[in-house]
Amino acid sequence: MKKLKIASLPGDGVGKEVVPAAQTVLKAISDVHGGLRFDFTEYPWSCEHYLKHDQMMPDDALDKLKDADAIFLGAVGNQKLVPDHISLWGMLIKIRREFEQVINIRPAKLLKGITSPLANPKDFDLLVVRENSEGEYSEVGGRIFRGEDEVAIQNAVFSRRGSERAMRYAFELAAKRKKHVTSATKSNGIVHSMPFWDEVFQSVKTDYPDIGTDSQHIDALAAFFVTQPQRFDVIVASNLFGDVLTDIGAAIMGSIGIAPAANINVNGKYPSMFEPVHGSAPDIVGKGIANPIGQIWTAKLMLDHFGEEELGNKLLDIIEDVTAAGILTPDLGGKYGTKEVTGAIAERILKL
Repeated sequence: MKKLKIASLPGDGVGKEVVPAAQTVLKAISDVHGGLRFDFTEYPWSCEHYLKHDQMMPDDALDKLKDADAIFLGAVGNQKLVPDHISLWGMLIKIRREFEQVINIRPAKLLKGITSPLANPKDFDLLVVRENSEGEYSEVGGRIFRGEDEVAIQNAVFSRRGSERAMRYAFELAAKRKKHVTSATKSNGIVHSMPFWDEVFQSVKTDYPDIGTDSQHIDALAAFFVTQPQRFDVIVASNLFGDVLTDIGAAIMGSIGIAPAANINVNGKYPSMFEPVHGSAPDIVGKGIANPIGQIWTAKLMLDHFGEEELGNKLLDIIEDVTAAGILTPDLGGKYGTKEVTGAIAERILKL
C-alpha cells in the first residue's frame, strides 16, 4: 500500500470549509483504491494564529512540514485582521521559497454544466506554467528618502537556470497534451529581462522539435485568453505574467472558486504544495456555500504529482459529471452548498 503523508493547512476563511471537503473526496478515493492511503496531519496556522502569536507560523513550522509527501493548503489571508504582505510572505510565499517550489501550474478548462462569461468559449483546455521563484516577485529592491522625494525600487530578477527550468517543464507537459507551447513575453517594452527570456526560450525549444511554439506579448496574450482561449495548449510565463494570466483563466471558466494550482518542487528535496486559486472569501465564511471544486481539483493535481494520473483524470471526469448534472454552488448560479457538491462527487467515486 502507498501511504502518503499530507500536511493539511486549512488556513483562513473558507479554507477551513473546503479543505475538509476535499479530504472527504480523497478518503473516498482511498476507499475504492486499496493500494492508496492518505494520512493527514492538520496545522492551524493562519491569520488567527498571527493575532495570538505575532507570526503566521511557529519557528519550527518548516521542520514540521518538510517530511510530508505534500502540503494541502486551503487559503491564506484576512485583510481586516492582517495586512496581505504579512500573511502571504509569512506563510504561503515563505513555504514556496524555502521549499524551492520553483514551478507553479494552473489549468483552465471549460467544464460541462458551467456557463463561461465568454459568449463562445469553444471548449478551451489550457495549462499555464508559471516560473514561481524569481522574476518580478524578487525581494531585491528597497526605498530611499522620505516625503515627496521618496523612491521605491523593485528589481525583477531573471536567471537562465530559473527561466530554462520553467520552460523545459512546460515542454514536457505539452508533449503529453496537444504539443504546443506559447511563451508570454513583453520584449517590445521591457528591454532587458524579456529579450533575455525570449533568447532562453529560443534556445530551449531546439531540444523539442516535435513541439510547436509561438511567443505572444503579454497584453495581446491576455486579450487572446478572452477572445480565443481555445487556441492555447501550454503557456509558459514569468512570475507576474503567469499570475495575471491564471486569474483570467479562472474567470473565463466561470468562477475563481473552481480554479486549482500546484507549487512544484522539482528536485525532490522538499514537498510540493497544492492549493486552490481562490482566497479566503470572508464574505461567505460560515454560510456553507463555498465552492469545494477548486480544492478538489487541486487534489487531482496532487494525484498527478504522485504518479496517479489515471486516478486524477477519473476524479476530474467525476467533477465534470457533477457540474453537468447541475449540482453547483451559488457562485456558479446554482443552489447547492459545499456539502451537497462534495457529497455528489464522493458518492460517484464510491461507485467506481
